[in-house]
Amino acid sequence: MGFDYTPLAEKLKPKSWEDFVGQSHLVGEKGLLKILISQGKPFSFILWGPPGVGKTSLAFLVGQTLKAEFIVVSAVDTTVKDLKDIISKAKQLKGLNKPTLLFIDEIHRFNKTQQSFLLPYLEKGDIFLIGATTENPSFELIPPLLSRVKTFILNPLSKDEILLILKRGLERVLSETKEELIVEPEVLEKIAEASGGDARSALNLLELSLELTKAYGKKVLSLKDLKEELLFKPIKYDKAGEEHYNLISAFHKSMRGSDPDATVYWLARMLKSGEDPLYIARRIIICAAEDVGLADPMALVVAVAAKEAFEFLGQPEGELALAEAAIYVASAPKSNSVYRALNDCYEEIDRSKELPVPLHLRNPVTRLLKNLGYGKDYKYAHDYEEGFVFQSYLPEDIKHKQFYFPSDRGIEKKIKERLKILWKGFKIYDK
Repeated sequence: MGFDYTPLAEKLKPKSWEDFVGQSHLVGEKGLLKILISQGKPFSFILWGPPGVGKTSLAFLVGQTLKAEFIVVSAVDTTVKDLKDIISKAKQLKGLNKPTLLFIDEIHRFNKTQQSFLLPYLEKGDIFLIGATTENPSFELIPPLLSRVKTFILNPLSKDEILLILKRGLERVLSETKEELIVEPEVLEKIAEASGGDARSALNLLELSLELTKAYGKKVLSLKDLKEELLFKPIKYDKAGEEHYNLISAFHKSMRGSDPDATVYWLARMLKSGEDPLYIARRIIICAAEDVGLADPMALVVAVAAKEAFEFLGQPEGELALAEAAIYVASAPKSNSVYRALNDCYEEIDRSKELPVPLHLRNPVTRLLKNLGYGKDYKYAHDYEEGFVFQSYLPEDIKHKQFYFPSDRGIEKKIKERLKILWKGFKIYDK
């Protein structure tokens, strides 16, 4: 008898809703997807989630429940011509009152033309679409397609759910091979932890570990026999996808939130995943200017220096400079007063447009301009005590407007006290 080359993960695909593990928010007793499907009326939807969480299995169960024509394609090798053939068949079946469910795996790989092709047929109910994707649909699918489908999010499986699947897998292997192998419970625990919520990865790891145990002539698979090389799972990261934005957002918000531990954690996650270090450096500089500002002006100096240090040192040594700057920015007092002042000015300019520069602030570079009053009555600050003299510097129409309101944190508190003394009676710094 020949070898059975079917992967264990394929053998364990659920044949019924009872066999399906995980995603209780969708397929449990009160699961939204299961309730909708139980009505017997097909509709189009996207299954979005990481690898190995049941997207394909769920699609097959939906097709089985609805008793519809179920067509499976992969976006990797499906052309518009293929889609035309599928639509033609679906129209014939529609005439016989049989709906067609088109399951497109990795639908995010469809280009805009392929996605647009589906629109009129979805609109008329010629086909119903089930798309599976690991990428954020709002980034990868065109808005007209998204507006015609419901999106369901699938979560990574829990450790207990992975353990249940592993136990089923082990029982299947032992019953098929009739081998007298013993697998220590700690082994399944370790595999479940290493899988990252990916059932397919967990089953593949179990299968390979069992094969190695047999190859070594052993009867027991223990924790010390598990190979680190097999346990290694690359960190999920797509420099152009959602995870890129998720991690950089978590990093920036951790710095803004003054949590140095979370800051250095997210920094390490990005560096280990292959993010461009200069992109990270740019974000540190932005946070220093936007969220620390004049509460600690050194934050910007440190951030810029870290970027230059990284360019000089390269990796891995330059990563220390980024970590130092990120922790400094996270630990510094916070103020967004500079950020707010600049944006308030932009809003004022949009409202009042190009107001004329007051005559006394204009530069009389020619005799004609001087005769026109350019620079007249301008007071040179250094001629006065404290290097300050009161005069208006804004356009006449907004001369009483204030944009900068310093905080009471860090060095900015001293700035605020000085400005209160200089502009006493003219500007209000205590809101």
